[in-house]
Amino acid sequence: MPNILVSSQWLKNQLTNPKLVILDAHLPSNVSKTDSEIEGLQIKNSRLFDIKNEFSDVYNSLPNTFPSKKEFETSCRNIGINKDSVIVVYDQIGIYTSPRAWWMFKTMGHENVYILNGGLPDWISEGFETEKKQTHIYPRGNFKAQFDRKAIKNWKQVLENVSSNKFTVLDARSSDRFKGETKEQREGLRSGCIPNSKNLHFADVLEKGKFKSETELKEIFNHLDIENKELVFSCGSGITACIILVASQLISENNTAIYDGSWTEWGQNHELPIE
Repeated sequence: MPNILVSSQWLKNQLTNPKLVILDAHLPSNVSKTDSEIEGLQIKNSRLFDIKNEFSDVYNSLPNTFPSKKEFETSCRNIGINKDSVIVVYDQIGIYTSPRAWWMFKTMGHENVYILNGGLPDWISEGFETEKKQTHIYPRGNFKAQFDRKAIKNWKQVLENVSSNKFTVLDARSSDRFKGETKEQREGLRSGCIPNSKNLHFADVLEKGKFKSETELKEIFNHLDIENKELVFSCGSGITACIILVASQLISENNTAIYDGSWTEWGQNHELPIE
């Protein structure tokens, strides 16, 4: 089996696998726009992985935060996911929200989960079958979650790290946002970054909707001059942080985690330090 990424041809060859579950993790965003020609389409027999309404903590004022173990488990069962499912996640941008979905399954202990490199645009470019977006009722699955608490950091842990420097915070926002040179789009957020954090814009690890080669990714991470320690990824709201987390996992075995509250949480709390 592949490690993290799969190609459209690999997925096409797996369509007869009875354990295969294809998840559409598309999330409309003002950061990346979907090509209007593929809006409303999906890979045939895809199931919606609804990050905003089903696979996030809807009671949290912060966007896209991780749901409870029980909520995640229930939502997976509701769309027919089983303990032995082979899951492939994709989105309509190429690589945007699919790494978030992949990371969530990994954090909940599911190993057989993969990202379609290039997403729906690549699938269409290969001439493979699509259909109009539609919903189905699936037989209830038996998915079982095993939550890895080490995969998520909270603001208190990140604040403590400002002085202890036990891990490196890597921020996926654009350079001008990271440096505080432009105003944040979300109202009430300060501009700047977490002290001692480093910046790697998520777009820098991608090319034409796919992850760059391992050679290119190694060069990018080497230029960041990161010591061999745990990496904690942040962004605006926990989505693009997962893109650079996956990029790091493609080339290294460093311990990784997501600061799930990200800048939306840090930037609105005036008691937390910024640079």
